[in-house]
Amino acid sequence: MHHRLPVLLTSILFAPVAMAIDIGPLWDFGNPALSEQRFRTELAKSTGDDALILTTQIARTYGLRKDFNRAQAILSEVESKLPSAGAEARARFALEYGRTLASATHPPETQSDATKALARTRFESALATARAAKLDALAIDAIHMLAFVDTAPADQLKWAQASLAVLEASTQPAAKKWEASIRNNLGYALHQLGRYDEALEQFKLALAIRERGTNAVATRTAHWMIAWTLRALKRTDEALAIQLRLEREGELAKQPDPYVFEELEILYREKGDDARAAHYASLRKSMPS
Repeated sequence: MHHRLPVLLTSILFAPVAMAIDIGPLWDFGNPALSEQRFRTELAKSTGDDALILTTQIARTYGLRKDFNRAQAILSEVESKLPSAGAEARARFALEYGRTLASATHPPETQSDATKALARTRFESALATARAAKLDALAIDAIHMLAFVDTAPADQLKWAQASLAVLEASTQPAAKKWEASIRNNLGYALHQLGRYDEALEQFKLALAIRERGTNAVATRTAHWMIAWTLRALKRTDEALAIQLRLEREGELAKQPDPYVFEELEILYREKGDDARAAHYASLRKSMPS
């Protein structure tokens, strides 16, 4: 549950800049293979920077499938063309190469200090390029990835606070789309530091943004974060009511959530209802890993 939304870092950007091809509609992050097909269809009719950008995204689909060697091989096709490429293509190349070294999909045992140092170099390069070109959303993405290298709660808090300042200074819609994630990450860092009241405030702000959108899963996750923090504040009945509602919503959507079951198990144990706790423990264990 704790890795469902990105963690952000910081940069300071100002005037909006037009980006190249709009890759957003082509992405289905839950289906990297389908995304690859879409990118390849566009690539067949693209040239110049658009072709380079699409190739970086094809590489990313392999990273999401944990085929990092293939991702790097695809990126090597882009590297020789970078000297004459524009800022977005150069930033995306560095960003995606960094993701082949460090990301949420990498097993912890692969994240050595040396590997993280290499990843940091790539992410910092992406950030510097995006900042110089005033590509705010790309800079935030690079910031988000740098936070996979710096994972201590105090660092996470510092990066999230700084990234929020960047977001608030930006006028670019693509950058503004990060607000719910930034506030989630700020809340998570505060929660990890035991600052539960402040965490709850940020999670509520994130929820308000999610409720204006159309992503039901993200909205349910935002409610979960609130309930998780209410439990930490010993507001057990409030937390329980939310988690039970999330259980019903997940069942209706045919998307049962093991994190909801885990919280219900904990909450019922805290209330002394071992039978209900065991029920949810069983449900959680029956979920595919």
